Amino acid sequence: MNKQVTDIAIIGCGMVGLAIAHQLKQKNPNISIEIIDKENQIGLHSSGRNSGILHAGIYYPPNSLKAKVCINGAKRLKQWCQKKGLDILECGKVITPQDPKFDDQLDVLLNRGIKNGAEVYLINEQEFYSKVPYGRTSTGRALWSPNTCVVKPMEILKALASDLQRDNVRFNLGYKISNIEVKKKYLRLDNNDISQKKTIELHYGHLFNTAGLHADRVAKSFDVGDNLTLLPFKGLYWKLDSNAPINFQTNLYPVPDLDLPFLGIHISPNLDGNTYLGPTAIPAWGRENYYDFNGIEPLMAMNFLGHISRQLWKDSNGFRRYAIEQGIQGIKPFFLQAAQKLAPSLKSEHLIECKKVGIRPQLYDQAQGKLIQDFLVREGVSSTHVLNAISPAFTASFALADLILENSNFGASK
Repeated sequence: MNKQVTDIAIIGCGMVGLAIAHQLKQKNPNISIEIIDKENQIGLHSSGRNSGILHAGIYYPPNSLKAKVCINGAKRLKQWCQKKGLDILECGKVITPQDPKFDDQLDVLLNRGIKNGAEVYLINEQEFYSKVPYGRTSTGRALWSPNTCVVKPMEILKALASDLQRDNVRFNLGYKISNIEVKKKYLRLDNNDISQKKTIELHYGHLFNTAGLHADRVAKSFDVGDNLTLLPFKGLYWKLDSNAPINFQTNLYPVPDLDLPFLGIHISPNLDGNTYLGPTAIPAWGRENYYDFNGIEPLMAMNFLGHISRQLWKDSNGFRRYAIEQGIQGIKPFFLQAAQKLAPSLKSEHLIECKKVGIRPQLYDQAQGKLIQDFLVREGVSSTHVLNAISPAFTASFALADLILENSNFGASK
């Protein structure tokens, strides 16, 4: 039995957990930090499967947590990447009304972006086609976001983890939490290696729960967020055939439904030289159900169906229509139809299957029967729980980490 004592324990070594560790070390180089993750390597889930798009702060309602941290976070992460010599694709983003009924939402997004401090412009049809020759604007208008860029998520995660290891942050990879004693501030960790079992008794001063897909389950161990559960939505992508007679040099997004937390299928050039189309937002039958029947959780799936059925029955903000549209986009012909609203010349043979897939853990309030749109952070006994670290959490990570620290029980006591 290996006994360890640390000032800070962080559960989950995704981007938010690493950013919190980074910001803590920036403030106090002598603070001791232990990061725990059940996987044997970093980046296997949400952060490593991130689209890599650094968002510019256009979508989020002013005064929301997302609005407060996105722009500053994007600037800081971009500067950090530049300092480290990491790859950045400066390609911008165009947001187009895929249907005339969404045209007035351009003005809403423009006003939101301006209030949030984003650099965003309305462009006319001529400007649109100069940026996206193979795209489509249904009304002759669109929005241009010059500061949106693309990075390599795994490259960032590895570089940040390397910095933290250099700063004496200890990584306990491949360890699951087998016991939590909240009042004693104690974790029992058991490794995944059957041939060589190891156990760590970890005593901590303060714990940060950044467990992503499983953050709500960890929080419940601390009697936090009993009415909250994460619903996993699967994001599937297709890749544009490099031989297709069309290409995209900038991100092309549809106008999203602002009453719902998903941005819709979009087209994105990538640093690997490929162009990806997606993601979908279809129900996943397990929090790690990336492919076929792998990772299916029958009980969770049944509960998910119950929650979704309730939303379909209520049909708030047209959820029923939206859910049906999203559900069928897992089928190629329907996916293609959605993509053709952005790029009419796309054909089925232009889309190649790819392994790019992610799961968005969307927080759901069971008591109120609604999806939570903004970041949500709750405090527990000597603990802070990041329960809804969805997009743009990767983009905003450094600024979000500061916000979490400033408002946590740990930060408030300093």
